[in-house]
Amino acid sequence: MLYGRSAEIDALDEVIARARDGFGGAVVLRGEAGAGKTALLDAAAARGGAMRVLRATGVEAESDLAFAALHQVLWPVTGSLDALPEPQGEAVRAALGLAAGGGGDRYLLGAGVLSLLAEAAAPDGLLCVVDDFQWVDRASADALLFAARRLATERIALLFAVRGDAPVRGVPLTVDVPGLPGAAAAELLATRHGVAPAVARELVAGTRANPLALGEIAARLTPAQLAGREPLPDPLPGGARLFGERVTALSAPARLLALVAAVAADLDLVLRATERLPGTREALAELEESGLATLSGTRVRFRHPLVRSAVHEAAAPADIRRVHAVLAELTEGDSRAWHLAGAALGQDERVAAELTAAAARARDRGGYGTAATALARAAELTPKPAARAVRLKDAAVAAWLGGRPGQAESLLAEARELAGADAGLALEIARLRGRFELNSGDAAEAVRILAAGEGLDMLADAMEAASYVGDPAAVVELGRRAAAHPEGFLRDTLAGIGLTSAGHEAGPGLLRRALARTGELGEAAEYLWAAAAASQLGESDLATELVDRAGRVARVSGMAGQLPVVLEFVATGERLVGRLASSQAVSEEGLELARDAGYTNTVAAHLANLAVLAALRGEAESCERWAREALAIAVPHRVGLRAGVAAYALALLDLCLGRHAAAHDRFTALAAAGPGVGHPTVAWRTAPDRVEAAMGAGDGAAARAASEAYRRGAAHAATPESHALLARCRGLVDPSDEAVDAFDEALRLHTNPFEAARTALLLGERLRRAQRPGEARPHLRTAWETFERAGARPWARRARAELRAAGESGGGQAPPAAALDVLTPQELRIAELVADGLSSRQIAARLFLSPRTVEYHLYKIYPKLGIGSRTELARLVVLTGSSTEGTGGGTRDALRHE
Repeated sequence: MLYGRSAEIDALDEVIARARDGFGGAVVLRGEAGAGKTALLDAAAARGGAMRVLRATGVEAESDLAFAALHQVLWPVTGSLDALPEPQGEAVRAALGLAAGGGGDRYLLGAGVLSLLAEAAAPDGLLCVVDDFQWVDRASADALLFAARRLATERIALLFAVRGDAPVRGVPLTVDVPGLPGAAAAELLATRHGVAPAVARELVAGTRANPLALGEIAARLTPAQLAGREPLPDPLPGGARLFGERVTALSAPARLLALVAAVAADLDLVLRATERLPGTREALAELEESGLATLSGTRVRFRHPLVRSAVHEAAAPADIRRVHAVLAELTEGDSRAWHLAGAALGQDERVAAELTAAAARARDRGGYGTAATALARAAELTPKPAARAVRLKDAAVAAWLGGRPGQAESLLAEARELAGADAGLALEIARLRGRFELNSGDAAEAVRILAAGEGLDMLADAMEAASYVGDPAAVVELGRRAAAHPEGFLRDTLAGIGLTSAGHEAGPGLLRRALARTGELGEAAEYLWAAAAASQLGESDLATELVDRAGRVARVSGMAGQLPVVLEFVATGERLVGRLASSQAVSEEGLELARDAGYTNTVAAHLANLAVLAALRGEAESCERWAREALAIAVPHRVGLRAGVAAYALALLDLCLGRHAAAHDRFTALAAAGPGVGHPTVAWRTAPDRVEAAMGAGDGAAARAASEAYRRGAAHAATPESHALLARCRGLVDPSDEAVDAFDEALRLHTNPFEAARTALLLGERLRRAQRPGEARPHLRTAWETFERAGARPWARRARAELRAAGESGGGQAPPAAALDVLTPQELRIAELVADGLSSRQIAARLFLSPRTVEYHLYKIYPKLGIGSRTELARLVVLTGSSTEGTGGGTRDALRHE
């Protein structure tokens, strides 16, 4: 029976009930040692009814062994591994040691854990209970938390118990487990120990009503003390450590045996160790009789984790090293490496090498956090400073890939101090420093660091950083330096970008030559550079195709944590071609992954894109909130690209809401912003909006200047959307009747349906004001219907008002929704992938979902669309142009036939 825990039980019951109904979630039980967290977990497991229960307990002795806890959780359900998408299944098998080779990417592993838990949840739901989470190894913790943040459509409840302030990232629901209420504590003491009420009050005051402390102390009091006939001892027995006195009361052999169990836990290993430690085998009975530990199944179990802590505190350092040395002789692999480290006295290259090998095994299986810990300890044991620096550098990389940028920076700073005269190592460390800064720190500092290198790869990193900052001078200089390297795709791209930025006539030719080699590319980073080349030429639609390829490659190849960065560009590309719902879904996913990884600047990128999407829909509160959050990161980090996009969102919001003067001021400031707070590419891409705002504000001169700037930037573009926007700019600034021809040309060229609707609105307005309402109405009606379907309410209201002014006699009802408009962004992405011919398992692998989650979404999609099969869904997607806003089909068709 649990005393005084009705509130905590109610909270857990709610999580369990929601999971049983298909609305999964995770909760953290947080409290001090002895507060009763384990009892609450046991109660929750018993209250799950028919739900399956998987359990694991963090063990301090195994906290450095990659995937030790995950092995506990998943081992009973490994028979379902074949149901997983192949990349996910491979990652999980590698993590659990069921297959040779590497699992690689931690996102694939996290998705695989989610999929396997989802399989285990069928048919009645799943309770996954993890106790002592503060001691769960980092690799397991990362994978479990990845899954915990994605349970919304699963029949899974994940319950974590954690001591004190140990972090549990990304699980918002916490149930605090304090000391018991006074009345409940008194009832517990009276019922179980016969404690008198007055004595109970003293015990509660002395223990803060900690259940474990209450029980341990009451058990050691005399009957007279329990009844209040004699005073309580002062201080109370056990004190804060509770078990320290009982451990020190053991004989020396029993204390040594307890130490072996505290370090090893595995019963067979403990028994073999006793053969090498005289007297300890005979002490087994004494240890059990003390009540501090029991022999249970294959393990030695302490009565409470605090007993293990007390054993360690009571042990002499020499005894700890002696026990580790014995266990090292009896183990192999990762366990042997860590026991050797525990036995080491001073630096030892042999031990450091074994730990380094253990780190490599963990890293190959996706356990980057564990690898970082092993390499950092190996560095401590390494005698030679240069070798120590290499291991610290490798530890920093592992920490970075494991989503711990703060730890990565600290390790790398230490490595830098030790690098000494090794120029190659110093350069490698510098490149990593630059990459860390670019992902999570000051982008301008990244440029300074990376520009010191001469190799083409480092120059590429420097140009990427300069592009984020928005520093044209640095881009030009880096392109000039890249031109000195032998011809090739990357060299032509970098040199071409630099020369084109400088206005040199040879630049576009180099970019065309680089783009002609895209058929030879295979890596996501290469496709992103190809997209940069296309963007430099002003061909945003081609750039979007190439970015889309990068995203596809990144999802299936294992990008070792770089996927959130790739998704920055995928989300932007989807927006630029008018697939607004898809852009929203990608940015929401990328934002979550970026926060997981600790990539602060990528968080800003996704926030800024979400702000633009909100501006297009006229959602002022969301736009302003997301833009504010993005600017709060981007400006101090001098990421001008993302600061510029966030500033653009606010300007676009003003334009959307008809506040032309305010929009004109914002666009003018955006165009004038320098590196770190603005970006020339953002200024160029948004020039068509700036032209419209300036004309609306009555500043024709500024509009013409912006139109000319856009024309110069698009001089080398060969794709239709750039020419469509250029024609729209001409129409806006031309006061003559020829403006209509320019708008008509734009409408013929547009591939972005949302931008086509904006052009149709502008043309309709011009025709109505020219007293040509009959010609205006079809354009205004098209614009109104497109805006309504896209959820762009302010644009729709403006088009509807113009339509009425042009004599439209309709009742003003919204147009019928396009078939796919009823789908959420996530559902739309799944529908598009179904149309591409992917199975549920393949879609799950692409989107880091479980196959059951994909099927759940399909189950919701079919009735929304009035269909009943994947074939009908695929046909409908193709017929409607594959998205809520339409696509023009070009990108999809090109990629379908890769």
